[in-house]
Amino acid sequence: MPLLEMKEIVKEFPGVRALDGVSFTLEAGEFHALVGENGAGKSTLMKVLSGVYPEGQYEGEILIENVPQRFRGVRDSEEAGVAIIFQELSLVKELTVGENIFLGQEPSRMGIIDWSELYHRASKLLNELHLPIDPRIKAGSLGIGQQQLVEIAKALSKNARILVLDEPTAALTEAEVETLFSILSKLKESGVGLIYISHKLDEVFRMSDRITVLRDGRTVATHSAEDLDKEKVIRLMVGREVGDIFPKVDHELGETALEVKGLTAYAAEDASKKRLDDISFSVRRGEVLGIAGLMGAGRTELLQSIFGAWPGRLDREVRVGGRPVNIRKPSDAIAAGIGFVTEDRKRFGLIIDQTIMDNLTLAGLREISGAFLRDRTRELIAARKPMEALKIKASSPLTPAGTLSGGNQQKVVLGKWLLTDPKVLLLDEPTRGIDVGAKQEIYSEINELAKEGLAIVLVSSELPEILGLSDRIIVLHEGRVTGEFTRQDATPEKVMTAATGH
Repeated sequence: MPLLEMKEIVKEFPGVRALDGVSFTLEAGEFHALVGENGAGKSTLMKVLSGVYPEGQYEGEILIENVPQRFRGVRDSEEAGVAIIFQELSLVKELTVGENIFLGQEPSRMGIIDWSELYHRASKLLNELHLPIDPRIKAGSLGIGQQQLVEIAKALSKNARILVLDEPTAALTEAEVETLFSILSKLKESGVGLIYISHKLDEVFRMSDRITVLRDGRTVATHSAEDLDKEKVIRLMVGREVGDIFPKVDHELGETALEVKGLTAYAAEDASKKRLDDISFSVRRGEVLGIAGLMGAGRTELLQSIFGAWPGRLDREVRVGGRPVNIRKPSDAIAAGIGFVTEDRKRFGLIIDQTIMDNLTLAGLREISGAFLRDRTRELIAARKPMEALKIKASSPLTPAGTLSGGNQQKVVLGKWLLTDPKVLLLDEPTRGIDVGAKQEIYSEINELAKEGLAIVLVSSELPEILGLSDRIIVLHEGRVTGEFTRQDATPEKVMTAATGH
């Protein structure tokens, strides 16, 4: 008897059938990976299971240990033994770690919270998970990776029999990933059923017993992990053969589009501490310049400093198209012809509750709509162009951006900057959290933009991406340039050697 059965689940949104008869089973003590392209229906299926979409908002049947379930909300799902950790963290930053772990289920005596017991239980749980975190500190003071691990502790505090993890390693360091997998191994041994959603196929194959592939809201296949390999999974995900991921494209380079000299960035909290130290480089029209380096090397800080978004003091000289520009804030950068696709699209790239049209036209609203009054007709016409060019999957430009898959949200962010007709485009982790098919579309778009003469500065944590897309690569280590390579000279070994400071 399966621990969990989901039978013929159908979920519709206005104009879109997100799930079209999906079935899924999970055994006790099983690690079951759920994979598919962005928009395939993975997260929607798990939101049905977790009660985010309650009974009446979907068709189909959910059984846990052969007992039919009627979830009216998230609490009903949790009481049935289901815990889900979404890609977007849900911790209350102003509360302590212990308060977050037991939020809504605080131990009490005579109606008064027993703080001593709460922190004792939290400390015990964190120790069992081998997480050296003080339960009395505020959750907001932790790094993103540690916050993710606290989310897992919070889920386990509810004695979950079914644990769902949606892209849990997106913000984790290698050491934190190892901690996570150690925790998951122990949970699996104890009989907890694990549903694991990830685009990282190395992780999927590391622990999976079975793999289920979704495509376009339908179940394509469920196989034992032993019967599959990465190539087979990718074929099932995209419904086609996947060719050369990084086609070799010769970009025709033009004159210098961006020149940065002597860029030094000081920490906002300590004006004597340098985060970037005397960085100089240039990018030509039609060129893709890759910025490589390990976590903490200063890659994101570099792009923020160029764009006028760095909160600390800056020393630098910036020229766009050969002309000096004084960039004190992002609006100065936009006026100079610079666009910036940020790493965290939910926080800095999108207004989630606004429409696709509102998001696409936001950065260039004055030019598109007018200086004083908005012209909705002109905005609608302008928004359709990037929607078609980038193949953004939505029924209308008036669809709320928050209802889109991660890959389509990323395309909206990219389209927003393309509507400003930039001369220089800064890309910070442009394929983070995006599946194989959507990645290839972004790669093709990057090459097409370079072909059209755009100068592109690309930051990526994925070394194959940097090597496959860049005409030239600059490597950072602890805020300094430690290497520069042409596409012909760059190898993984050379880049990683420079990235470690050698």
